[in-house]
Amino acid sequence: MVFARTCSVALLGVDGVVVEVQADLEPGVAAFSLVGLADKALLEARDRVRAAVVNSGEKWPQRKLTVGLTPASVPKSGSGYDLAVACAVLAAAERLDPATIAGLLIIGELGLDGRVRPVRGVLPAVLAAADAGYREVVVAEQTAAEAALVPGVTVRGVRSLRQLIALLTGAPEPAEPSDPTSGAPDPMVAGLLLPGLGMRDPAASNAVAPDLADVAGQYEARCALEIAAAGGHHLYLKGPPGAGKTMLAERLPGLLPPLTPAEALEVTAVHSVAGLLPADRPLIDSPPYCAPHHSTTMPAIIGGGTGMPRPGAVSLAHRGVLFLDEAPEFPARVLDALRQPLESAEVTIARSAGSMRLPARFLLCLAANPCPCGRYSMRGGGCECTPVMVNRYQARLSGPLLDRVDLQVQVAAVTKSELMERDRTAETTTTVAARVRAARERAAARLAGTPWRTNAEVPGHELRTRWCLAPGSLTDAERDLERGLLTARGLDRVLRIAWTVADLAGRDHPDRSAVRTALALRTGVQRGGVPLTDRRPAAYADPDGDYGTEI
Repeated sequence: MVFARTCSVALLGVDGVVVEVQADLEPGVAAFSLVGLADKALLEARDRVRAAVVNSGEKWPQRKLTVGLTPASVPKSGSGYDLAVACAVLAAAERLDPATIAGLLIIGELGLDGRVRPVRGVLPAVLAAADAGYREVVVAEQTAAEAALVPGVTVRGVRSLRQLIALLTGAPEPAEPSDPTSGAPDPMVAGLLLPGLGMRDPAASNAVAPDLADVAGQYEARCALEIAAAGGHHLYLKGPPGAGKTMLAERLPGLLPPLTPAEALEVTAVHSVAGLLPADRPLIDSPPYCAPHHSTTMPAIIGGGTGMPRPGAVSLAHRGVLFLDEAPEFPARVLDALRQPLESAEVTIARSAGSMRLPARFLLCLAANPCPCGRYSMRGGGCECTPVMVNRYQARLSGPLLDRVDLQVQVAAVTKSELMERDRTAETTTTVAARVRAARERAAARLAGTPWRTNAEVPGHELRTRWCLAPGSLTDAERDLERGLLTARGLDRVLRIAWTVADLAGRDHPDRSAVRTALALRTGVQRGGVPLTDRRPAAYADPDGDYGTEI
């Protein structure tokens, strides 16, 4: 009996479990058994590995062969175990030294001709290997740059099984032509997921980024956009067609600070598992932007699918922006399913094949028309919708969902002067993004030593007890709470917005004017004084003013 082993990784969402691939040869009738809770794609590895070994010029052992994947209780799926199985078999057949592969972690799919093809989820797999103490990893050449993002790990990228055998035996490496199709994304993901989810291609880095100065008018909405980016607050834009709601949402990712190295690895790991990571840009270092169509299904939004679940839009927008245009057109069950990830910042999906946890800390931006025809609030009227139709349309966004959205802003129709005349006072994305970064740094300094980094993450209890406001600052908010205009959750969100307004203004604590601004952005009713503008995001309201007009 001859025995050999090496290692690979099983992915459960973005978490990896190191799997030991064991090969055992015994005398008997030639047979190949694969055990260890493998799915159909993995069971087909028996034919792929046999053909790849033979076509690589090696001899297939004509004995009873058993390949075991341990731990056997962990579900295993996909074709990423092919290369590890082939090496274990060759080591058991004494073609390779078992000691040379015992400390390796091997990930890759084998073609029938012996070429090594890339698989999804290499980055989280190598992260799991590094945590388990492995320091040498073998992957497909196309994913070597992705695997090399993990510090402290030596990565060997190979093009074929022949090349890996030569590398392990010390023989001259054969010249292997590159495979022009092996770096292409998953056809199912590239053909369906990418357009369907509205993902912005991270590889298109040379494209001109949309600028906030291109938006005509909409100073109140610009201000809300800045506060949303500075504090990580969810945003709801409501207004007629053509007012600029989509343009504003597309410019929101540009206001967010660049991802930290740890955040970049989190985002890249999710996109790697989903198969959306570009081959020429292994690290995503800017906030992602995901805008699914309103016909997108529940699994595509939340995550799921047949077999082992895959990340949905809420996870692909992790540390970025999830934009739902024409939000009332989404199915009610899909919208209500967002309530849990909005609170917990993660999604746990359970299926018969297993369960997985995925991160989902995103900034939600909703956009909606005021009525089915969209002309309900336009100047001059023109709306033919009945009150029943308007109420039914607006009720598609449930109260519990909107209660979790911090900023709710009315976007008015653009006037002719705003559209035709160039506004030289409109601030660019670069200018506003600099204020956002300064406000975030101020919040991070205040929250140092806590698990939170933005105002939107701080629990309401902590805001009310650890960082108390001056007496009288919450008078207006408490009045709205007593009148039933605010819920307890709404009051907490007003506090969070007020802290963000103070951070943008460079103040140590929110005053009454900041709370009034937060109430105006939360309820749509401005409390007296100066209207919201994009020029001075701190001096929004007069502290001595009273209830004013609707924004």
